[in-house]
Amino acid sequence: MTERRVALKVDCDTDEGTREGVPRLLEIFAARGIRATFFFTFGPDRSGVAIRRVFTRPGFLKKMLRSKAPSLYGWRTMLSGTLLPAPLIGTRNAGPMRAAATAGHETGLHGWDHVGWHDRLDRMSLEEIRSDYGRAHAEYLRIFGMPARASAAPGWTANARSLEVQHERSLLFTSDTRGGSPFFPSAGERTFRTLEIPTTLPTLDETLAWPALRSDAQQRALFREAARGTQVHTLHAEVEGRSKSALFATILDDWKADGVAFPLLSELAREALAHPDAVPVRPLSRTRLPGRGGSVTTGWPETGSILSPA
Repeated sequence: MTERRVALKVDCDTDEGTREGVPRLLEIFAARGIRATFFFTFGPDRSGVAIRRVFTRPGFLKKMLRSKAPSLYGWRTMLSGTLLPAPLIGTRNAGPMRAAATAGHETGLHGWDHVGWHDRLDRMSLEEIRSDYGRAHAEYLRIFGMPARASAAPGWTANARSLEVQHERSLLFTSDTRGGSPFFPSAGERTFRTLEIPTTLPTLDETLAWPALRSDAQQRALFREAARGTQVHTLHAEVEGRSKSALFATILDDWKADGVAFPLLSELAREALAHPDAVPVRPLSRTRLPGRGGSVTTGWPETGSILSPA
């Protein structure tokens, strides 16, 4: 029987998600003996500014309406940086961040200004990207007392300039893309030797916007069936750690009942890097996914699926 594995990647985008969602996720994981990889955002929480995506990103409004975004994320998060102040996430939440590491989970960085990177990366110069990314690394070092070894781009948004800046940090791996097995990314005329580990499963905030999945039972059935072979599943502290924590806990219980194992992303990285000549080189491109507004970066556009290719 083929081994079933799901590596859990926790993206922490917001102040409220980090402060409230991370402790709840730590409880859920501890009760089940599961370890995950947490990626933290450290700069200003400007989540409310993302509302402008209604006008700039196809499908964003539809996703917000179908997923019932206010109840999913909370009004405080949806107004941060507009009607409410934009708190510095790292300054306010060093405690929950360190608690994740103390509990045995691995940690990495998810950037400085999540909304700024997600919405402006393609217009940012190399020096602007280097400055933004450098601030996140400096805050990681302050909080954890050691350099970050892993990074995940906000909104799965990457390009040739961001790859160059990441490459300067000598990371073990990145997780910036969607779909497919680990690969070495290429952009322009350059190949980068920082291993990329894509997210392969759909995210819960995406599947909640799928019209065909109207109940928790249907959500559970989808994720239970999708856990075949080795998968990477991204969850969000703002969602699975708060309004959808009970549903997420049952998804984990279903997977455990089926004998699914939960490797860390670093374990997948070391497995791949043990045979570097077998790791493919893939050019970056952009694709759109069901339930997600706008586009995401991928190295496997021809798969035609949000699941990993065969």
